[in-house]
Amino acid sequence: MIRPYLNRVTRKVRIVVCDDHALFAEGVKAILRDDRSIEVIGQAREGRQAVELARKLRPDIVLMDIEMPGLNGFEATRLIRKSAEGTKIIMLTMHSDEEVVARCLDAGAAGYILKDVPPSQLVDAIHAVEAGGKYMSPEPLKKIIDRFVVHRGRTTTNYDLLTTREREVLKLLADGLTVKQVAARLNLSVKTVDVHKYNLMNKLDIHDRSELIKYAIRKGLIRVPS
Repeated sequence: MIRPYLNRVTRKVRIVVCDDHALFAEGVKAILRDDRSIEVIGQAREGRQAVELARKLRPDIVLMDIEMPGLNGFEATRLIRKSAEGTKIIMLTMHSDEEVVARCLDAGAAGYILKDVPPSQLVDAIHAVEAGGKYMSPEPLKKIIDRFVVHRGRTTTNYDLLTTREREVLKLLADGLTVKQVAARLNLSVKTVDVHKYNLMNKLDIHDRSELIKYAIRKGLIRVPS
């Protein structure tokens, strides 16, 4: 739901920018410098650094990328929501797929902005979220509404059908680990991991590793090597 802000706050909105692409991050900072009601107080290049900065600086908003080395945007958002009470998260991403949107909202994000939107939309999103509302770019919002209409209110995605353990197995398999390595990482038996793999592939209607990797990349679950 989009709630346009009514009045801009008198004090500056304190922002931390988290993105591992330096050029993009500098572009965001340049855009925000043009708005006198916004102040960028920190910059992080990966999720763990963003969590540390949020705990230390207590910004009003963190602009969070999804795909980063180490701790991704979903995980970082959950940690910030737990450890930096009052700090809100706006996700910045190239993905407009509703499954990625659902994961962001589930992690606790208050906003969802595509990276190719006009600068004014980013500023609007910041003020809307700071005022206590939610903000979502029109393109993913339209997809969610269309899906809602088609399915008469059922917005469950295939990814939503996966258990927490199946999601962990999915990501590790997509990262290139073997079933045996996944079992060791999660302290499970190989047989148990095989069952999780079988179940998640059936739920996602995926039947080989290459398709699994493509799915994980498409949904923003893993990072594409540069």
